[in-house]
Amino acid sequence: MQLKTTSTQTARRLLDYLHGRTSEMTNLLEKLVLAESPSLVPAAQIEVLALLEKALLTRNYRVQRLLGRQTGGHLLAIPSARRKNQPVQLLLGHCDTVWPVGTLAKMPLKVRQGKMYGPGTYDMKAGLVTTIFAVEALQALEIEPEIAPVILINSDEEIGSHSSRIHIQRLAKVADRAFVMEPSLGPSGKLKTERKGVGRFTIRVMGKAAHAGLEPEKGASAILELSFIIQKLFALNDAEKGITINVGTIDGGIRPNVIAPESKAVVDVRVLRQEDARQIEKKILSIEPSTPGTQLVIEGGIGRKPMEKTPGNQKLWQLAQSAAYELGIEIEQGTAGGGSDGNITSLWTPTLDGLGAVGDGAHAPGEFVYLDRMVERSALLSRLLLEPSLQ
Repeated sequence: MQLKTTSTQTARRLLDYLHGRTSEMTNLLEKLVLAESPSLVPAAQIEVLALLEKALLTRNYRVQRLLGRQTGGHLLAIPSARRKNQPVQLLLGHCDTVWPVGTLAKMPLKVRQGKMYGPGTYDMKAGLVTTIFAVEALQALEIEPEIAPVILINSDEEIGSHSSRIHIQRLAKVADRAFVMEPSLGPSGKLKTERKGVGRFTIRVMGKAAHAGLEPEKGASAILELSFIIQKLFALNDAEKGITINVGTIDGGIRPNVIAPESKAVVDVRVLRQEDARQIEKKILSIEPSTPGTQLVIEGGIGRKPMEKTPGNQKLWQLAQSAAYELGIEIEQGTAGGGSDGNITSLWTPTLDGLGAVGDGAHAPGEFVYLDRMVERSALLSRLLLEPSLQ
């Protein structure tokens, strides 16, 4: 391996190399998008996992398949040349999408005016492509990072990362830092330095059935009680603190002429701060019924803790700013209302999220990426991989 010259010269060499690989990046993205991979269809994920495994093997990585619980599993890739006891940095992404098998028939892959449209392009298969080519660029130019880039690609991020969480936590605890290759924040390409924590609660109300016309006084309406609870929940919203609570679905009752013996609400909660997460969770779980004769069962919690602007996370953002300057590109930071696996890694190691594709339309029919921006995002990542330890 040859030594680095100046960091700016290195950054420009990486950018020049990746410009020469534009067609190959586009071709790999096409293959990944055409391999439909919804989270809960393990058989559908076989092809996309095989494509990714091959791409990593050909770039001198050792690849291990990790079993999934409801999915086709995950890939852990470690550089073949990693030295014994060499520290690691984690590159994290997911290959599952929210789109069911057959979506391509209604929402076909197409390239138009420099954009690639198709299910999973933006969230987040283009981010996987930029990751793969970032490590390729370093190898091709014979530049060895001080910290080995370890790659984890999971297949259950869109459904909560339940089976991959243990692997993410294990790696985050030993990693010097984590780069999350989720798509950028909006079409301007903002990096995500802050993410809301995400919680889900299910509230069940048990009442007592009675004839609504003959003897309503003998009943206890679970629907009436639920209406009071919903108002209590919405009163917890706090725009200034970034706390949002939404009762997304409700259900209840058995017939119009029967006092409702049961009802249910499913609640989405988003918070920006760890302390707010603890307080909101406590308040929701401690709600008491106010309608005589009713009882409550409240389940759930804040499953993904907030990704806050920790000192370590901000240090990574500052390094990204410097790297972007060397590359001649502009970047901004932003706050995302949705959660990602970056919420997990940020609890254990400095994390920078949103390094993946620039585009728009995540989870929407018009999902797309800007193909020319993949080069600069890949170059930005490869340059960041050369930073010394933050420890």
